[in-house]
Order: sequence, then structure tokens, then C-alpha cells
Amino acid sequence: MDPYVRLGVTPDAPFDQVKEARDARIAEIGDDDPLARSRIEAAYDAVLMDRLKERQQGRVSTAARSASQREQVAPPAERISLPSLPRLAPLPLVRNAARPSFALPRLELATGRERWFPLVAIGGLLVFLLLPGTDPGLPLALGSLAALVNLQRRHGRFLQAVLTTLALLVAGLLVGAALVALLGSQLDALPLARLQVESLPALLFLLVGALLLA
Repeated sequence: MDPYVRLGVTPDAPFDQVKEARDARIAEIGDDDPLARSRIEAAYDAVLMDRLKERQQGRVSTAARSASQREQVAPPAERISLPSLPRLAPLPLVRNAARPSFALPRLELATGRERWFPLVAIGGLLVFLLLPGTDPGLPLALGSLAALVNLQRRHGRFLQAVLTTLALLVAGLLVGAALVALLGSQLDALPLARLQVESLPALLFLLVGALLLA
């Protein structure tokens, strides 16, 4: 019987597989049938002799040829695992847009302290301006300061309060200059000086603006 068939291997089986087949057959037979064990050993020796003859004759066995072909197959290239990039924390959502640094004022009558403060401060300066011989520079400066403080309380933005106060002061002075030019020679009949008449609209503008602009 062909030794390869007796061992249950093919002629191109590697040596390790032949040895494992011999051990498996002997384990199946056990110690009860020494004749069968000797046949397995003889088949194993025959396979070894056959392989040895092939080597001595310079022939490459089928098993060696198969092993050589497997060695020539290039192993799959190892995948280079790149370190994962750190995840950035999500940006917080802006739920409330920032208030602009400047917005057009709206008309809204002041209440509480923002109402009585300009009435007392600028109203008192108006009375002081109407006194004969009063220099209008001081009432205008104090009136502008009072309007600035009140507008800043209402707006909550200092720069806008400053710009609004300057606009009210300039507009009042322009109206005062136009009033003086309109009265002309009639100013001599008034108990007020020219600068007092010219400054009067400016204080009124500051008072109205401090009360109505928000």
C-alpha cells in the first residue's frame, strides 16, 4: 500500500503534517494491534526515505516546492495606525447677540429718579440763567453734565450718552443763534443779554432730551 495513502496525506504534504498524521494513526490504533502500528511506522519511514532520495538526487520535492512558493508570497503590508487627532470641544452657541455699542435713541418718558433729577438740576439752571447778569457758560456746563449723567443711566452706554448730549447742546446753540438773529434789535427791549437768550434753547434741549430719550 502506498505510504502516503496509509498515513492519509498527499505527496506534497510538509514534513510537519506527515509527522502529525503518523502520530494520529498510532493514537487511533493504540497498543492492541502492534502489526498495524508497525505498518504505520513503516509507511512513515518510507515517506522519509522518499524525501531523502529526492534531496540526494537534487530534486525538489512537491512539499518543498509548495513551501517555497508560500515563502515567496509577500506578506500583507502592515497597516500603519496613525494617532487619532484630539477632538476639539464644540463651540458654545451664542444665544443672545451682543448689544451694539451705539443705537439710535428712542422716545420714552423717564420715570422715577431719571425724571425728577433733570427736572430739578436743569430746571434750576434755567432759572439761574434767567437772572440778570448771569454768565451762561456755567449753566450750560452744569446742564450738559446733568443731561449726560441722566442719559448714561437710561442708556447704560457712556459713549452714546456723550454723543447724545453733544448733539443736544449743539442743536440748542444753533436754535439760539437763529433766535437771536430773528429777534435782532428787539433784544434791547429784553432784560436778558444776547448770550443768555442764545443759551436758553440749549438748556431746554438738554432738559427735554434727558427726559424723553432712552
